[in-house]
Amino acid sequence: RKTKRRALLPGFQTQRDEALMKQGTMKVALRAYALFVGKPKFCVTPPKLRLHLPLTFLLPIPITVKLATILNPPKTLRCGPSPSHFLTRCRATMATDALTVHVKDKIDLTDKETRIFNRLKEVLRHFNLNTQLRVAGGWVRDKLLGKDCYDIDIAIDNMLGREFCEKINEYLSKSGEDIQGVGVIQSNPDQSKHLETARMRLFDLWIDFVNLRAEDYAENSRIPTMRFGTAEEDAYRRDLTINSLFYNINTDSIEDFTGRGIADLKSGKIVTPLPPKETFLDDPLRVLRAIRFGARFSFVLDEALKEAAASDEVRAAIADKISRERIGHEVDLMMGGNQPVKAVTYICDLVLFWVVFGLPPNVDPPIPEACDRLCLGYMEVAWSLIQSIESLTLNDEPRRLCLYAALFLPLRSTIYEDNKNRKVPVVDYIFRSSLKLKAKDAETVISIHRVTEKFVSLFPCIMSEEDVQSAEAHCKHVLIDVPESSKLRILIGLLLREIKDFWRVALLVSTLLHPDVSEHESSGKDIQLEKRRKTFKLVEDMISKLGLENVWETKPLVNGQEIMKVLNLQRGGPIVREWQQKIMEWQLAHPAATTDECLEWLREASAKRVKMV
Repeated sequence: RKTKRRALLPGFQTQRDEALMKQGTMKVALRAYALFVGKPKFCVTPPKLRLHLPLTFLLPIPITVKLATILNPPKTLRCGPSPSHFLTRCRATMATDALTVHVKDKIDLTDKETRIFNRLKEVLRHFNLNTQLRVAGGWVRDKLLGKDCYDIDIAIDNMLGREFCEKINEYLSKSGEDIQGVGVIQSNPDQSKHLETARMRLFDLWIDFVNLRAEDYAENSRIPTMRFGTAEEDAYRRDLTINSLFYNINTDSIEDFTGRGIADLKSGKIVTPLPPKETFLDDPLRVLRAIRFGARFSFVLDEALKEAAASDEVRAAIADKISRERIGHEVDLMMGGNQPVKAVTYICDLVLFWVVFGLPPNVDPPIPEACDRLCLGYMEVAWSLIQSIESLTLNDEPRRLCLYAALFLPLRSTIYEDNKNRKVPVVDYIFRSSLKLKAKDAETVISIHRVTEKFVSLFPCIMSEEDVQSAEAHCKHVLIDVPESSKLRILIGLLLREIKDFWRVALLVSTLLHPDVSEHESSGKDIQLEKRRKTFKLVEDMISKLGLENVWETKPLVNGQEIMKVLNLQRGGPIVREWQQKIMEWQLAHPAATTDECLEWLREASAKRVKMV
């Protein structure tokens, strides 16, 4: 493996490479390729090939490049696939406009970033440190794309992050400023967390400090031996080429040690610096990161990357080697991102759905074969509705849980037995065990699923003013004796009091079942989407017309003590709770009623009940 890695790093050449490089026409071809396509990677034993082609063959017209530029390329030149392949690629690349992503030529610092970096350079000068400080990864990528980023990771070439943080605090102390607390996150190689990371706050912004690293692997171990590395070695061990870029604070310059980070950023490609399968087996979480960044930027996943990610070895490594907390964190970032459907589509395409959203054994009923695609279908429709319903404004948290509820809607009736022989929804297991997300998230999504079924039963009553008896029967609840015209308000009000702020989310998810996403309809996708939009709007307008938007905030007109007094009870219990429910139903049927009127009804209703007994 070490030999294989060396072959992919610059500066490694075989004698055959050097011999080929001496051939004049070959040199021109490689120089042109390096200029227009990007510096190619090594192959250890490139094939012999003699080229006797005129220089004009390399320069299709029109092209505005000086010949002197072609004949004086960068000094570092790397040999890759066969030279004939170079020429073909060179001509094709020069003849087309391949750049689709706007990437800045330089990084523009904000005032706060300038102050932070100046402070770090002051520390270097004060202690006369021969240390290179580089901002690594995502911050560089986002700044080149013209996006704001507040996640600054500083890579240090000759000391640990905590050691440099101590230097910063020593400088602050000598300057008469308050020292800052330093948090250290220890490495955990067993869970592919290889770096010790130090954190401290500078100018009200948290900064991470880590050392540059290189990895050495033993033949019988997947856990690397860590050592200080060069910036180039560190760049090649990164997850993706677009995340391998550095911003050198000392020199105020962008560094692309893989030779293709900026090129892949411009062409919108998700590629690993080293062979993808090896990269993913070293840290399987990189598969999910590749998916997340591919979805976030609408970049294309490299074919070799997709093949490696879908391999049995990598899928097994994701399931066995990565902590569920880290998997859940990546998935949560996808669901909260700008392209959640694209992310889950990648997960399905790479046959990773049940690896990520793992199920317990012996679920009931058994999961059908194409259930992952059905889950994706529900989520896709929900996402389209979120984007298209003008009156629906969901904040990050409701939107995230709405997407989870839609994604797991086909599993809403699936259960399993836990270790205490309790029947538990599978959705609860996915949240708590597979993703290690908050228990409250699981409870909210399960509540949305429960209310969804009730909402669907009310749709016929709301849309066609049918008799509410069928909806009342579906709720398995006998309402108090009120006019039929009031029962719909009671049923909707009780439903909203159950789900509270998430009623719009539950309503949207309910429209996925009316008509069901899984049903085959002759109408097109856009027509189905319009049907769901109309259903949502009709029910939302009805709720507004009935004045129920915040009905869960309505306080009971009569409290438990007053109920006990009217009923001549010495203590509370189930009877009091039953009458509290009935009182709320009466209030929903009589929204303008007073406390005295409610007490009068309570006396009459309780007296009737006594007579019936």
